[in-house]
Amino acid sequence: MDFVANLLPHVVNGLSLGLLFALIALGFMLIVGVMEVINLAHGSLFALGMYVALFLLGPGTSATPGMYVLALLLAPVAVAAFGLLLELCMRRTYGRDPLYGLLLTFGAALVIEELIRAIWGSRERTLPVPEAISGAMLLGDLIYARYRFFACAIAAALILALWLFIEKTRVGAVIKAGAHDSEMVRALGYNLSRLRMGVFALGTALAAVAGIVMAPIWGIRPHVGVDAVVPAFLIIVLGGVGSFWGAVIAGILVGLVVGLTGAYASEWSLMSMYILFILVVTFRARGLFGRKSALDT
Repeated sequence: MDFVANLLPHVVNGLSLGLLFALIALGFMLIVGVMEVINLAHGSLFALGMYVALFLLGPGTSATPGMYVLALLLAPVAVAAFGLLLELCMRRTYGRDPLYGLLLTFGAALVIEELIRAIWGSRERTLPVPEAISGAMLLGDLIYARYRFFACAIAAALILALWLFIEKTRVGAVIKAGAHDSEMVRALGYNLSRLRMGVFALGTALAAVAGIVMAPIWGIRPHVGVDAVVPAFLIIVLGGVGSFWGAVIAGILVGLVVGLTGAYASEWSLMSMYILFILVVTFRARGLFGRKSALDT
């Protein structure tokens, strides 16, 4: 019984981490599915979201709820605008060897990281959060970090909202069709360039939101994007490139494995997700729920 009680806080931590991983991966998957481009700058845009929110909130150890909500809304918009500029640069790579897109986004990742260093410096920073969601809370005989529950709620709400958007709206249907066959979408009269631009902006905005919510957990540093983009790519493959909920389940699995391993064998925490990945793809090469389209359920 004591073992279960001691395990619960680590499960909560792993669940919050997993849902945030899933949110990062879904933004990554939207871009891969519709644009057929692996955006290596996704992690740097994740980090940029943290720094833009830090700029909006200003110095201090805590923030007012109003300012925090404003930062949570405006920072993703600013990062999405930056993403639109990147998408405009990427247009010359469409229809060409995928290596061009990889090299361009890799270069963009380096530029964004150095831009962050030039503006904010290299030292690690902390994102101030409202007192209402900081500190610890007591449930029964156990102490939990209040912010972890907030992170879980935000990530779960955004994942559900994204699923409803893709499944229940006309724009979402066009996005799904674009993931299957972009040329068919063009033939039906839809503006493919505008679709790609919108999807890229949405994917980068999701990365920024995940960055802001993740900032109090991971800390803020220029190269934190690398810690985000590698799990995101791994989660897409692990869940199955053709499955929305596969990415969500894979994200939760990775978060739980990393969280629990970090609690009992910290030196194995990062290695554990790669071991999980190897075990799954060894027996199921297409991932847990692999399908043909990157946005199918």
